[in-house]
Amino acid sequence: MSSPFFPRLTPVVGRIIAVTAVAQLLLETVFTSPGVVAALQFTPAMVLSQPWTILSYMFVHAGLLHLASNMFGLYVFGSAVESRMGGRPFLVYYLVCGIGAALFAMVLSMLRLPSPAFLGASGAVLGTAVAFAMLWPNEEFILFPLPITVRAWTLVMGLAAIDIVFALLRFNDGVAHLAHIGGMLFGYVFFRAQAFTSGRSTPKPRRVEQVVMVQTGGGHDDHPSGTPASRRLATPRGDALTAEVDRVLDKISEKGLASLTPEERRFLDEVSKRKRELN
Repeated sequence: MSSPFFPRLTPVVGRIIAVTAVAQLLLETVFTSPGVVAALQFTPAMVLSQPWTILSYMFVHAGLLHLASNMFGLYVFGSAVESRMGGRPFLVYYLVCGIGAALFAMVLSMLRLPSPAFLGASGAVLGTAVAFAMLWPNEEFILFPLPITVRAWTLVMGLAAIDIVFALLRFNDGVAHLAHIGGMLFGYVFFRAQAFTSGRSTPKPRRVEQVVMVQTGGGHDDHPSGTPASRRLATPRGDALTAEVDRVLDKISEKGLASLTPEERRFLDEVSKRKRELN
């Protein structure tokens, strides 16, 4: 079994964490008035009078523990997803998940399903977890501190089920379960829509060497960390990463070599090195 991986911190994820941490620091030290939090949190019934809260609520938290748990989830899931999607598309995706979480809660509140005010990036982070599970469904995680290993897709589905049950039972536990569900739902729909759109416009694949990445010491084919220590080129097998090679080559064709991320450059270097060895 593979152990939970710790990917390289990517630029956009790092900036989101920094901005969110600074905002919380200011709330804890300078803007300590409850009125400031009230002006930044999202309240479905007040969205027309406070429209900015549909975005601002994502960058304020109920405390340091709330902040730490959300930012750790963003680091684990978001860094991997950004490495695959690219910085700007990931930022759009993250914001769509967060805004979608607020809109979902607002709509349900209009349908008489109670949705109190809430704050925090949980909806956006869980939406990012959905993207991760769709990209790497078989990646394994250990549910610390329990010695239980679960696959990424199972973990995400379990979290969604818990939120749905708690929302239906209307547990008054101070957690915005409706926002969590909304973030995951919007993330899923947006991710599928992007895949459909790109699939329709994708050029015919080039004939390239078929390779696959594997983890050192693990048994799974896909691993998004992007570091030489965590993924290697193996012998040709199937076309799992032919599509990835195609994507990178198409990106060079459309935007030039300078548009590649460091991970994509390393990937092409490894492919070239492998081809030279085989020749």
